[in-house]
Amino acid sequence: MRSTSQPTAPTTLLKHTFAAFCLGAGVLMSQLAAATTVQFQTSLGNFEVNLYDKTTPKTVANFLAYVNAEAYTNTVIHRSMSGFIVQGGGYKYVATDKLEAITQNAAVENEPIYSNVRATISMAKLGSKPNSATNQWFINLENNASQLDKQNGGFTAFGQVTGGMEVVVEIAKLNRFNFNGAFTEIPLRDYSTTDYTAKKPVTDANFVVIQKVVVLNADAGTADGLNPTKNTLINEKSGGGGSLGLLSLLALGLLALGRKTLLNKA
Repeated sequence: MRSTSQPTAPTTLLKHTFAAFCLGAGVLMSQLAAATTVQFQTSLGNFEVNLYDKTTPKTVANFLAYVNAEAYTNTVIHRSMSGFIVQGGGYKYVATDKLEAITQNAAVENEPIYSNVRATISMAKLGSKPNSATNQWFINLENNASQLDKQNGGFTAFGQVTGGMEVVVEIAKLNRFNFNGAFTEIPLRDYSTTDYTAKKPVTDANFVVIQKVVVLNADAGTADGLNPTKNTLINEKSGGGGSLGLLSLLALGLLALGRKTLLNKA
């Protein structure tokens, strides 16, 4: 079973420096896109995403293959980083204290056309392997362009949240816990540090469960008015070895497990 990497969080200095550069140089560009509309039905509420069918077709087809197979039913948000991302698509709730990795299809070719700005949905992948995305995705809570648009060949943003972003924000506000190192930043509902210390069992009532992802409108032209931000950094060369090199190494150290996992409380 393949393991799936997670995007590496940017440093505050890097984010601020890039933001200033963008404002001064005007490098953010937009391009029209079309989109199928899907709805994520979660235990904290629903949110809608428009997919960029015409401009990231391979990634959208890959994602919809999981949707149509109901592979995302009863999966959980297994990683949350405030001010950065929330991540899901890899693990299914099967029993108390137990998550199981869902079956992965073949990896999809990277399509880093658009920028990882706030409210975009992107594919997670293996470290140092740009064309390795399978089932896991993440939603950007902030503008993460400076960190993710060049890292590992660029993370493919294949859609954007167009309704219910407040639900994603609420997920990001939940307390996070480390379960024996397997899931170090998993958000849990109605679960306290006292519960954790007492080794209270974790059930579906505590996980942020994606009950289902459904297609609301399969027309690839449902959102021709979308104007997503273009990834203008993908062809830029990174400076020699500095902070980006270090962050790439950190990314390799943050690989999520891609096998059946028993969720044991430490």
